[in-house]
Amino acid sequence: MGIRKKILFGFLILATMLLLAGAWSIYELRTVGSSVQRLLDDNYKSINAANSMTEALEREDSAVLLLLSGNWKQGREIIDSADRSFQVAFRIAENNVTVPGEETYIAEIQKAYRAYKELWIRPIVGTSREKNLDWYFQEAHGAFQRVKITVSRLRALNAQVMYETGTQVRDKAHRAVIPGVVAILSALIFTVIFNYFVNHYMVSPIINMTNSVQQFLKTNEPFQLEVETKDELQHLARAIGNLIAQSCKRQAS
Repeated sequence: MGIRKKILFGFLILATMLLLAGAWSIYELRTVGSSVQRLLDDNYKSINAANSMTEALEREDSAVLLLLSGNWKQGREIIDSADRSFQVAFRIAENNVTVPGEETYIAEIQKAYRAYKELWIRPIVGTSREKNLDWYFQEAHGAFQRVKITVSRLRALNAQVMYETGTQVRDKAHRAVIPGVVAILSALIFTVIFNYFVNHYMVSPIINMTNSVQQFLKTNEPFQLEVETKDELQHLARAIGNLIAQSCKRQAS
């Protein structure tokens, strides 16, 4: 194999190593990005739905107090609007079950909310429950708290999964960096080995040929140099040897 091909082959190996490492890193990063974005979107949607349900519940609790005080019109307007908001948010969460165990929380929310709604869907104003704070604290507020707690559990579950997703992103990012580190280390090792072979099979023979020619010019000693590689350097060494031998013959004649 000629010198040109040897050098070209060495650089091709180095370029191939870097190309494979780069392709591997890009693949890992794209995989991480797409999967993580999908998970975060799902978790954020459920967390946002839980926040909306909590806000609607708090408005309903305020409306129950208004009804309890005898303010029927304003209380019904607020509680009906809050109920619609809760139902919209609940359907979003119900249709976005992506985390193991999330279905259980959705069922608990639905059950607890039905029990809570049964308390205020019936008339309050003009009944024995109007201005009855004992009924509010013993039944209505307790049912409200139970729904709110189940919604908080749903939110906490998705927040925990979101945190775990962030941890996975960090770990996957570290794994995505590994190909680059391996490529750099491999390139350094290959560069050292390639430099050794270049010096051993190319630079050293050239230096030896130069020293042999200088030695011939100084002492007129025969040119003797064996080149291990069968390439242009061997041809050059033979050509120099033939040239010096012919020169010696002319001087002798």
